[in-house]
Formats: sequence, structure tokens, C-alpha cells
Amino acid sequence: MKRYVINGVIGGVIGGILFGLLMQMMGMIGMIASMVGSESLVVGWIVHMIISIIFGVTYGLGHLVISNVWALAVLFGIGIWIVGPLVIMPLMMGMGTNLANAFAPDQLMSLVTHLFFSFILAIVFKLRTEKQVVPKAATR
Repeated sequence: MKRYVINGVIGGVIGGILFGLLMQMMGMIGMIASMVGSESLVVGWIVHMIISIIFGVTYGLGHLVISNVWALAVLFGIGIWIVGPLVIMPLMMGMGTNLANAFAPDQLMSLVTHLFFSFILAIVFKLRTEKQVVPKAATR
């Protein structure tokens, strides 16, 4: 379990950096900062990376339940899209949930970017986990 959590954190950090760069190019990091009452890009990055690490831990623990990393990545990407930009983020910004607009073009783009994050996380997790497989003891 510890190995899955560590690999999830590393995947979350790498996925968070790549997703964060994409968000920065789209001008969205400031919106992340606004969740905690700031407009600072640095604060936005810090909040984004904390969330990415939490998601990495959650993905690693999720692997204990769903062993197929690709199925987990799809379910996880959809899950973090619903929980993040559709529920928690708008509530933290003083709006209601955004569930009614889930299939609006901008929200569907958000789904794609959250799936992107989830697949980067899954790739890193899979590569690290496979590399750490302990060989079976030789039989005599």
C-alpha cells in the first residue's frame, strides 16, 4: 500500500505540473488561487499542486480496489472532474454547483483536461509500479 501511495504522489506531482502548465496557458491558475481568496499565480500553483498530490494519494489507494490502471484512470478522471470544477470549486467561490452545466462546451473541455491529468498520473504510476515488482524467490 505504501508503494502505491508513493507512486501515486509522484504521478500526481508530474501530472499536476503538466496539467498546471496547460491551465496556465489557458489562464486558469488564477481561478484556482481565487478558491482561497487570492489572485496570485504562485498561490494558484501551490493550491493546484496540493490538490494534485491529494489526487495522487487517492489514485494510489484506488488501485487497491481497481487494479486495472486504465479503467481506474477513466473513472478517476471523471470523478475528479465532477468533484472539482463541478462541485467543490464553484462552492468555494460562492456559487452553486456547476452540475447543471456539465455538458456545456467549457465543462466538457474541463473533463478532457482532467482525463489528461488522470492518464498522466496512471502512466507514471504504472511505470513506477512495474519497475518495483519484486521477483519471486527461485524455487529449489
